[in-house]
Amino acid sequence: MASTTLSMKLLIDTKAQRVLFAEASKDVVDFLFSLLSLPVGTAVKLLGKEAMVGCVGNLYGSVEKLDSTYVQPDAAKDALLHPAVLSPAAGTKMFRLTEPSSGQSKGFFKCSYSGCTSYVTDTSGTMCQCGRGCSMTTAMHFIPGNGKVAASVGTKGFVQGIVTYTVMDDLAVTPMSSISSITLLNTFAVKDLSALQEKTVQLGYDEGLEILKASLQSKTVLTDVFLKAPSSA
Repeated sequence: MASTTLSMKLLIDTKAQRVLFAEASKDVVDFLFSLLSLPVGTAVKLLGKEAMVGCVGNLYGSVEKLDSTYVQPDAAKDALLHPAVLSPAAGTKMFRLTEPSSGQSKGFFKCSYSGCTSYVTDTSGTMCQCGRGCSMTTAMHFIPGNGKVAASVGTKGFVQGIVTYTVMDDLAVTPMSSISSITLLNTFAVKDLSALQEKTVQLGYDEGLEILKASLQSKTVLTDVFLKAPSSA
């Protein structure tokens, strides 16, 4: 499952069965903001074609099924199906909403012609562009870097960690203060304080997917994800 599990504290109106707001750390907010950097193709891949509202899932499925015969030689289906995410927020030490690792490293291949050193692919059997009509089937060895640059980005994230943040049910985020919390309670017109309950919830890979899905469909994301009734068998 997830390599990292975070937590946040919900304030729940037990009478209305809704989340009023959540108290969240920098890491949680970094994750929420990183959703803005997800390409549509990545969202479809993570949630599944059937979970998408509208027709985007059909587009993804069409590319997925399209035979390479109909794809331009210099075009890569993988670029549409598994697009790269370029965002400092997406580099947070949070799980980054990538699928749990299978433990298998990605393979790279070159053509069998020893004089060809300009082309590499991640799909064995791809026709090389060197002009000799060779298939790219010779395995290459990938040596990862020391990770110093990636690590520095990963620890930075997007928001500062000097304060705690308020996350509303509709995912609006603001820095938290005691005054803002009192103002929020007045905004919700909460008269019976005994009906309020604090609940700490875990935020891992599965919950992250649920938040992504709900954010595309709902204005009550936290309520939908953390207070939803279990589906009947």
